[in-house]
Amino acid sequence: MNQISAPLRGALWMLGAVLSFTAMAIAVRELQRHMGSFEIVFLRSLVMLAIVLAMLPRAGMTSIRTQRFHLHLWRNAIHFIGQVLWVYSIGALTLATVFAIEFTMPVWTALLAWIFLKEKFTAPRLVMLALGLAGVLVILRPGGGGFQPAAVAMILGSLCYASSFIFTKRLTSTDSALAVLFWMAAIQTPISLAAALPQWVAPVAADVPWILGIGAGSFAAHYCMTRAMKLVDAMVVVPIDFIRLPLIALVGAMFYGEALDPMVFAGAAIIFAGTYYSISRERARG
Repeated sequence: MNQISAPLRGALWMLGAVLSFTAMAIAVRELQRHMGSFEIVFLRSLVMLAIVLAMLPRAGMTSIRTQRFHLHLWRNAIHFIGQVLWVYSIGALTLATVFAIEFTMPVWTALLAWIFLKEKFTAPRLVMLALGLAGVLVILRPGGGGFQPAAVAMILGSLCYASSFIFTKRLTSTDSALAVLFWMAAIQTPISLAAALPQWVAPVAADVPWILGIGAGSFAAHYCMTRAMKLVDAMVVVPIDFIRLPLIALVGAMFYGEALDPMVFAGAAIIFAGTYYSISRERARG
């Protein structure tokens, strides 16, 4: 592995993140056959917590210490809402539509960073915002036959993810990546359990692979993306991340009989173009 160039290693790590996100979506779709969104999020958090705890003997307790618990609490309250909306959307929309709307997250992140972190809202970011909104309108087609109200939930979910990313950006200046993952699982596990109990459905043996899949997939996706970002810049990461859309569309068509909607691909391409343009311009100026 050390003989492979850094850009190629970064691309391979990002491909791992893409496959992990895809595996998570499939696991959610399978569990939704008889489980509610809160229970699925609880099981995901529980498996993630077990994985992080298994890593602690080697990493040491100092790796998860924090003096900014209040920020972890806020981050995970928002991220929890995003997770529930994402899980709900997986069951209400085609998989390709969910992933396409997820691509708006960099747009909302730039907007929130301008509002709360006082980052400059440059001309390239304004282009990204405009194309991002245009892409969403193409996907949703408000007023047309293709509009699905559940898509609004996924837009709110993407906004929640962007908000949690802003908190993550502040936390990683003092806390380790393992600490962020530990507190994410430790905080969201009891919250999701409390929400799931009123409509709890006992998992059966056939659910175990999907439960492990969503928990391990979530951990792997975060880990792979972090490794990729350390090796290569966003100019490499973003195009590879876009592979998620045709991959999940193919999965949806083959295993769930979902029609391939050209407008979803068109809208996602517009969002991607805005994001890629903004990143390339920022890089040129930097």
